[in-house]
Amino acid sequence: MHRPDNYLDAARRATIAPMTHIQRFNRIAHSELSDEGPSKSQRKRESHALQDLGEELVNLAKDALARVPMPENLEQAVRDCRKITAHEGRRRQLQYVGKQMRTLHESEVQAIRQALDVIKGVSKAETAKLHALERWRERLLAKDEALTELVAQHPGADAQQLRTLIRNARREQAAQKPPKAFRELFQALKDLMGAGTPDTETSDDAQSDLPEFPTREED
Repeated sequence: MHRPDNYLDAARRATIAPMTHIQRFNRIAHSELSDEGPSKSQRKRESHALQDLGEELVNLAKDALARVPMPENLEQAVRDCRKITAHEGRRRQLQYVGKQMRTLHESEVQAIRQALDVIKGVSKAETAKLHALERWRERLLAKDEALTELVAQHPGADAQQLRTLIRNARREQAAQKPPKAFRELFQALKDLMGAGTPDTETSDDAQSDLPEFPTREED
């Protein structure tokens, strides 16, 4: 027996129980809650970022670490990790450092990031100076006129010493000998130009840019 389509549609609707007000409310509430807060993947990314930040603290030079504001529990965890040499023990302690990082308020994390940015800025400036010295060494070894230019820019330079080092470094390269004079020339340039030893004004400015660690308000 053939039944009309509208009859079948009515039969299907009859088998579906109508949604109660409570069910409708629960569905809406669940939808709203799912839209609130960061997603699971976002929380995972933030957790990894804090873990990486903690590892960066562990790998800082001792004097740089002392300049980063952080709570005592995190500082102790970082210092303990720096003392561990065993691979597995260090890995576990790094995880603990990350755990401590995740307890910080957002303002506290920001203070740490800002301090690291200041420290990296100073480090980049020092690296740029060293690269400039390397370029000077290359020029001095490539052409004699470079020494005249260097002495003109730095009247206090010992031209005779530099000329001897340049000559010896060229001989080393020609004979493929160990680069003793090559390194001594770099050190002489470093002493002449004061690279690698930031002046007091630069250091003070960098120190003044470091943020104060925020004080938590009691809940």
